[in-house]
Amino acid sequence: MARIRYGARTAAEITAARTASSRLPEIWSTGVVAVWESAPDAVAAVLPPPLEPTGRPLVRATISKVELPGYPLGAGSVAVAAAHRSVEGWYPLVMPMTHERALTGGREVFGEPKKLGEVTVDRDGPVVRAALARHGIAFVEVRGAVSGPLPAPEPIRKTDFYFKFLPAVNGSGLDLDPVLVHCLRHEKVRRLERITGEVVLRESMYDPVADLPVHTLVELTLGEKTTDQQGRVVERVSAESLLPYIHQRYDDPQQLLDGPPERSA
Repeated sequence: MARIRYGARTAAEITAARTASSRLPEIWSTGVVAVWESAPDAVAAVLPPPLEPTGRPLVRATISKVELPGYPLGAGSVAVAAAHRSVEGWYPLVMPMTHERALTGGREVFGEPKKLGEVTVDRDGPVVRAALARHGIAFVEVRGAVSGPLPAPEPIRKTDFYFKFLPAVNGSGLDLDPVLVHCLRHEKVRRLERITGEVVLRESMYDPVADLPVHTLVELTLGEKTTDQQGRVVERVSAESLLPYIHQRYDDPQQLLDGPPERSA
């Protein structure tokens, strides 16, 4: 009998797959990072409890391309500075990815707000253009020119905050109380250049980052970096406190009510 591919895998196959994924080489990406100071009230408004604003209302956009062998990937994010107790980090609002493989793992394992989208990083001589786009709208665009090298920073550990949850089967709320995840990222940079340019935010009903306007541009760079990450659940939060914010995860909040209608016997 031919093997049924949807059938159970053996313990040896599961172990082999797990071992292979734990031995991935360093993967380097090339990308743009833009950090700006925005309106304090706007940054505070997007943070679900127990996350709180930090001392500075910062927004960070990262727009990167990863030359994986036979599998080039575009990856990006828009995040706001946030704090959980004594830990400061970033709370991503949207993370466009160009392939489903990167999308699925991040959402299901860490609770990352990943969505399929278009990610562009182009350089022609000193001229750089990078953008995040979905539904035909480049809702974040960086335009500028490389104006000089910067010293590569020392390796650093960063923290991202995610909420991992599942909409309820009956279409009302969530199945269980969500968990708050601290994702620890160890980042190494081998090349860094300064960009002189601008960040353009465009109106999008699907990705409304234009609500976080650029007041002061703090950082605009082009670099090559590698990152690994490890997540851990730090606490459960109440579904009621997160429900007002879960529309951040969906293009159409009505999706939360797409459970099967009740039928009489």
